[in-house]
Amino acid sequence: MTHVFDEALREKIGARLSAFERKAHEGQGLKRAAVTIAIAPHEGRASFLLTRRAPRLNAHAGQWALPGGRLDASETEIDAALRELDEEISLRIGIDAVLGMLDDYPTRSGYVITPVVVWVENTEAMKPNPGEVASIHHFHLAELERPDSPVFLTIPESERSVIRLLLGESHVHAPTAALLHQFAEVALAGRPTRVAHYEQPVWAWK
Repeated sequence: MTHVFDEALREKIGARLSAFERKAHEGQGLKRAAVTIAIAPHEGRASFLLTRRAPRLNAHAGQWALPGGRLDASETEIDAALRELDEEISLRIGIDAVLGMLDDYPTRSGYVITPVVVWVENTEAMKPNPGEVASIHHFHLAELERPDSPVFLTIPESERSVIRLLLGESHVHAPTAALLHQFAEVALAGRPTRVAHYEQPVWAWK
């Protein structure tokens, strides 16, 4: 399905996120982080933004990621998501651009991630912070509705299914895959789907 980047899409996503009863995670003993699912125009269509992490980072270097990071002291999840969007890819947007939030996702590496969905009207100022981001990529929203994706894998280390999301000629795993899949289910399809039970691949447990 082709999604035009227009006010009708913004209103639909916002309405579905407002109606969704998101599940927060207490996160006892876990660090708090927030990421943005940034909806932006690309080639006349609505897209979302993914980054490739810089190759010299200590954790998960070179991997696909949603812009985001750890909450600073006294920050809210929304504050952190917007700050990280600016710090990582130079997109400075206001609170009025926030469309809503999805379920918290606890990771094997000791974080609770809160996804914040935002609407980005203009990406002209966008550029990667080379200390954190190697490159920025647009994927049309239709990539989240492919009939061959997501894929669910079994691993001997866990009874939970590993979720893999196919994007272009590449793929991503949880947590990014889980968060994007829930966005597609809730915001695009209108289905109140949960994803916190999906597993990450073993290499992401550290």
